[in-house]
Amino acid sequence: MSTITAADVNKLRTMTGAGMMDCKKALTEANGDFEAAIDILRKKGQKVAANRSDRDAKEGRVVAMTTGSRGVLIVINCETDFVAKNEDFSNFVDNIAKIALEKKPADVEALKSLSYDSNQTVGDKIIEQVGKIGEKIELTRYEFLETPAVVAYNHPGNKLATIVAFSKEVPEQVGKDVAMQIAAMAPVAVDKEDVTPEMAAKELEIARELVRQEGKPEDMVEKIAQGKVNKWYKESTLLNQEFIKDSKKTVRDYLAGNDKELKVSGFKRIALG
Repeated sequence: MSTITAADVNKLRTMTGAGMMDCKKALTEANGDFEAAIDILRKKGQKVAANRSDRDAKEGRVVAMTTGSRGVLIVINCETDFVAKNEDFSNFVDNIAKIALEKKPADVEALKSLSYDSNQTVGDKIIEQVGKIGEKIELTRYEFLETPAVVAYNHPGNKLATIVAFSKEVPEQVGKDVAMQIAAMAPVAVDKEDVTPEMAAKELEIARELVRQEGKPEDMVEKIAQGKVNKWYKESTLLNQEFIKDSKKTVRDYLAGNDKELKVSGFKRIALG
């Protein structure tokens, strides 16, 4: 049996971030083989993940990142705000966002299967973090946009972020203003025509019921309900919302005032909770 030195233990700890005793036990079990010891620590992470599968992971970090023409949003959840604010955890989430930005995976599962480094996939690294941190860690959301220009906005604290796609290059302040508008006002679509038929029908039915509860005559229900839905469109679709920096303008007015040819082609918004 190989002799496990303090230097060996410290080396494995530096490589993995795991605790000293965990590293010593893993090296002893692996007979001093570092690669085997890393696998043992990963297996410990898998076990921890399974044991904590019933725990809530409501905290975490939301990150928006862009190259200019591509943008990603990812969410890595954890159990406590203490972990979410940890610098190592923040760097870990940022690294995954960079991988997503470069590789353009199709979905969360595809992102997990990508290489994190020469030895691990993103999924493996997440499992390793579970063992290292001792909390449930999950990659729960991933969104991607690619157009001539994508602007990213991370709200302070990284619990809310947005990406917004434009039809052409956009002045920095204009892009930021629209991204912040989306963060603050949570629109459901870019414009009225982009609202799904299912959502529109739902809002109309809700409006009809409200009108009936107000005691309006049945022959007036449809007209009044449609008026309520039109108001909802103004409040809930990005281009028709009041611009947060100037309530006398809509977002459509604001964009046209800067560049009449500039269009918003899509957006994504994620908030924890």
